[in-house]
Order: sequence, then structure tokens, then C-alpha cells
Amino acid sequence: MDLILVGLNHKTAPVRLRESLAFDRGQAAAAVAELVRTEPLAEALLLSTCNRVEVVAATEQPRAGFTAVKNYLARSRGLALSEFEHALYVRQGDEAVRHLFRVAASLDSMVLGEPQILGQIKDAYRLAVNAKASGVILNRLFHRAFSVAKRVRRETGIGGRAVSISYAAVELAKKIFEDLGGKNVLLLGAGEMAELAVEHLLANRAASVMVINRTFERAVDLARRFSGKPLRWEEMVPALSGADIVISSTSAPGLVLEKAAVQKVLRPRKNRPLFFIDIAVPRDIDPAINKLPNCYVYDIDDLASVVQKNKDERKKEAVAAERIVDEGVIGFRRWLSDLDAVPTIKDLKDKLESIRVQEMKKTLPGMEGLSGADRDALERMTRAMMRKILHDPILYLKQEGGHREAKRREILNLAREMFNLDSRRDAD
Repeated sequence: MDLILVGLNHKTAPVRLRESLAFDRGQAAAAVAELVRTEPLAEALLLSTCNRVEVVAATEQPRAGFTAVKNYLARSRGLALSEFEHALYVRQGDEAVRHLFRVAASLDSMVLGEPQILGQIKDAYRLAVNAKASGVILNRLFHRAFSVAKRVRRETGIGGRAVSISYAAVELAKKIFEDLGGKNVLLLGAGEMAELAVEHLLANRAASVMVINRTFERAVDLARRFSGKPLRWEEMVPALSGADIVISSTSAPGLVLEKAAVQKVLRPRKNRPLFFIDIAVPRDIDPAINKLPNCYVYDIDDLASVVQKNKDERKKEAVAAERIVDEGVIGFRRWLSDLDAVPTIKDLKDKLESIRVQEMKKTLPGMEGLSGADRDALERMTRAMMRKILHDPILYLKQEGGHREAKRREILNLAREMFNLDSRRDAD
């Protein structure tokens, strides 16, 4: 049994093509149920996200398995294979395992280190289990993938630095205030990145949100979304007295908040820090405000430089993450190799147990006067002898998993011939 993987992602296919091959949750459940009934696939799982569509399968015939998966994708999506085959990648054996582990650890994501992909893989695995499409091999494979991903998170800093503009704003706010709990947020405008920043601030226990927009109805809608308070545009300067963090993302052609306006509220604020996040282009916040005491202004370029620095740091952490992935691949390969040896080991144990039982049946009737305790002692002794005789051969068969596939097959075949195991199986 070998592992295969067929897929495409954001690196190999444009969004139009990814959309045409995507599966929603209901379609994915039906797909794995059909895939596992398709020759020569023994087990199957389908992962479909906005950035990738991948099928992982266990099969004894990898080439035929690749063809079966490709044809299924074409048939189920109503496409000709020629329309998307150029965008597909195929992986087999260790390379399939490595690819999956890298995906789970977010080393293959559009945003390196993003955490969402692991949850998406867990959902795909649950669908496969519920459809009875995941068996011994995929069960072990995906539990190992989850373990590798968690270890990467725990032992590296790959997910520990902000790599989005909105979250970088929050990280900067933490440097100013240390604890964001109880801080009041003033949102100017309704840009998407600014709204995301507010969501992150609330997740970090910010106390309240005030929303100002030139269109008051829009301010009311946004305030309701954040359980906040809508204010009119004319109330901007007075609102600064109670704010700790100001996030601005309007579509105004020029500055909406100048140094002189902020200067008016400094005395009533009693030197409390005031942090401005200007995500607008062109800028909303007067950069001269930075010169006022306890006022801090960061614009989109500042945030972008923080994001780039953090991305570079994540790339450094990815080196350690790749090592953890490689360790996981080696561990899984050894387990799979041991699994290959299981039928031979079982047949060997069965044959020796059969010989032991037959010899005991021949011998015991001729040994008169044996008590029940004596018979039990002989049973224990012969079983112990059998275990000790089998110990080294079994250990050798398992250890040979480190060899290449051809070498492993050669050793298993030799063991079967040496102990005449296949003639016994034929007789059964």
C-alpha cells in the first residue's frame, strides 16, 4: 500500500480555475464516499479550500490511482481533464507525506504560518472518517500531520508575528499600552482593514468602540456590529478626549484630523497616551501629531514595514519547521514500513504456534502422570521458547523499514520463502 496525492493550489492555478474545481462541504462528503469506491483507491480524503483542492489516497497501484483521481475530478466538476491537468501536481510516498505535513504546518500557505489551514484539514479528515473513507493508513497519516503542525506551532515562532496590516496595528498598540484591556477605540471611516483592526482590538479586551462616519447611517450600522456608539462627524474632536486608540480609514482626499485639533484635547486627557492608526491612502491623520506629547501616529507604510519584517522573521522560523516536518516524514515512513511487515510477521507467528500446538498434542499423551500444573508449565515453557526464537527475526523485519522499497520487498519475500509461509496460506 502506498500514498498518493493529487492537487492544485494558489501557486499552480489562478483563482478562476481553483473555483471551478472547488467542493463545498456537502459535495466534499459525497466525493470521498465515491472516491473510496473507485478502483484502485483503498482510502481517500479530499481537502478543498479557497487556495487549494487536494486528494490524498492510499492504493496498491499508484499510477492507476493518479489516473483515477484525475478522472474523478474532471467528471465530478464537469470539466475536460485537459482544462486543468497542467495545473496539477502529483506526489507519491514520502513526497506525498511531506507535502501534507507542510500544508498542515502552514508552510505551503499563501500567508506563511496562518493558523486556519489546520482547522480546515481537521474538517476534511472528519468528513472522510464519517464517510468511512479513511482507514488504518490515512488515520495514522492525519493524526501524525496534526501532531507535526502542533509541534511546529509550539517549537517555532512561525505563527507568532503579525503578517496582516490590521493585526500589525494591534501589535503596535500593545507596545504602547502593554495591556489593551479597558481601552476605548474611536473608528473614523469604514475601511475593511480598519474594521478588522477593531475586531482584533475587541478580541484583546478593548472596552468600547465609538464610530464616526460622514454618512451617519453607516456609522449606526457599524456601531451596532461592534456593540458600540455611533457619533456624528462634528463630534470627532470631543470624542478624542475619551479615546485611547484612534483608527482611521476614510476615503477623504486630504487630512481629516490635524495637529491643532488634537492639541485642544491634551489638557483634559491628563497625559494619557493617544495612539493613532492611519490606514487611509491618502493619509487621514496629520503626521505632525507625532510631535505632541504622548501621541503616537502610525500610517500604512509604518504598518507595511512591520508586516514585512515579521514575514522575514517567519521565513527564518520556517527552517526549524521544515526540520520538524522531515522528522515526521521519517517517523511515518518507518511506521508504514512496519505495517508492510505485519502480514509476514503474523503468518510467521501463526506457523510456529501451529507447530508448537501439534508437537504438544503428540508429546503430552505419552507423558503419563503429569499433573495439570505440569502441563501448564510445559505450555508456558514452549510459548516462551517460541517468543524468544521469533524475537530477532521479527526485530530484523521491522528494522528493515529504513531500506528502499525494493530492498524491503526482497527481505519480506525471502522471509516468506525461507519459512514456506505462502504454501500455508494457500492451504488455508
